[in-house]
Amino acid sequence: MAQDEMWYETLHAGFGQYFSVDKELYREKTEHQDLIIFENAALGRVMALDGVVQTTERDEFIYHEMMTHVPLLAHGAAKKVLIIGGGDGAMLREVSRHKNIEQITMVEIDAGVVNFCKQYLPNHSAGAYEDPRFKLVIDDGVNFVNQSSDKFDVIISDCTDPIGPGESLFTSEFYAGCHRCLNENGIFVAQNGVCFLQQDEAINSHRKLGHYFSDVSFYQAAIPTYYGGIMTFAWASDNPALRQLDSATLQARLDAAGLTCRYYNSAIHTGSFALPQYLLNALSDAS
Repeated sequence: MAQDEMWYETLHAGFGQYFSVDKELYREKTEHQDLIIFENAALGRVMALDGVVQTTERDEFIYHEMMTHVPLLAHGAAKKVLIIGGGDGAMLREVSRHKNIEQITMVEIDAGVVNFCKQYLPNHSAGAYEDPRFKLVIDDGVNFVNQSSDKFDVIISDCTDPIGPGESLFTSEFYAGCHRCLNENGIFVAQNGVCFLQQDEAINSHRKLGHYFSDVSFYQAAIPTYYGGIMTFAWASDNPALRQLDSATLQARLDAAGLTCRYYNSAIHTGSFALPQYLLNALSDAS
């Protein structure tokens, strides 16, 4: 790709978004995948896989803060955290900011992803891979949660869309394994797409998670480069009270943790569980 050309996302048929390529940093196109990292004046470094934007330097903090601080502060006493995926290191970066956590395990199917992102997206991990509490396991996420003897307080599934390699992380087998690996009062969260455009994803996740967890819902955030409306995050636990904490309690926990965030705050946390009526209707109709 020549410099100053346009890169077009191909996630949806009939419409999409484009990015100017100020500088192409890496391109690998094989029969199995098409990976590109390029610099864009508005968004910094952009990584895309098979025509779909995975992350950008400019707005990744919204996604990663909401995927980590919502379940960790809702739990309030997490000691052991499991990240499935997350090879770019940004989820680890945010989790590691919680000093009371004693163990952070990340399961990544490809060790090369970690090394690649350290080189081309160093601001995502920001040194978090050197945290002494961190353990990297190279394994398939489904296999890990169904074989591991470890138990966790919070499980974060930082998965791609349910196509290709990410598809297995939206299956009943995976959700059953995650439930098995959680301690009492444990919380599972997962990326679940932009619900206005990918409504079936939310419906399918809600139905499958409901077989294993007594409290299943979603929370949301608007992330500019995941266009089309709000991005939904699946939430599953056996303790419904964890989803209904008041802002004052959350603020006290945030203050105690000494966290300063760019997107997350206690009001955002409580408000994020308010879902649009079209999604509530779809979930109700499917139940």
